[in-house]
Amino acid sequence: MIARRRLLIGGALGLAAMSSSWRALAAGAFPVAYSDEEWRKRLTPQQYTVLRRSGTERPYSSPLNDEHRRGDFACAGCDQPLFSSTTKFDSQTGWPSFWAPIDKAVGTESDTTYGMVRTAVHCSRCGGHLGHLFDDGPKPTGLRYCMNGVAMTFKPVTA
Repeated sequence: MIARRRLLIGGALGLAAMSSSWRALAAGAFPVAYSDEEWRKRLTPQQYTVLRRSGTERPYSSPLNDEHRRGDFACAGCDQPLFSSTTKFDSQTGWPSFWAPIDKAVGTESDTTYGMVRTAVHCSRCGGHLGHLFDDGPKPTGLRYCMNGVAMTFKPVTA
């Protein structure tokens, strides 16, 4: 039993490390790139865990989940606008969800951590991990961009 537990924990940690390694290798491929030390200085510990280490915040922990004003949700790492409030919807999952990003604001990659196959979403400008993409969203796209609120900031429209 103990050997089995060690094998499972070791495998999960190895997959997480490979994911982090990919992000570290790809970091130079984005227009906004900083050293790991600089990212740690620029971000809160929770933002760093999510954006730079592909972590996930607890559901219903982000105030952005209940943000209903008009405006844009931007990357907390580089300030790039990612999602318009016009595409936000209540997915009942506990994370801010959108049916479409702003054009060319995000990228995706396959995420096979924890024995699942999912589509991870990252900022196209800094490579910061934002959340995951699912195909159970509303019309018109049928997509659900399930984002970590800590990975974003909100910029209300001022008129």
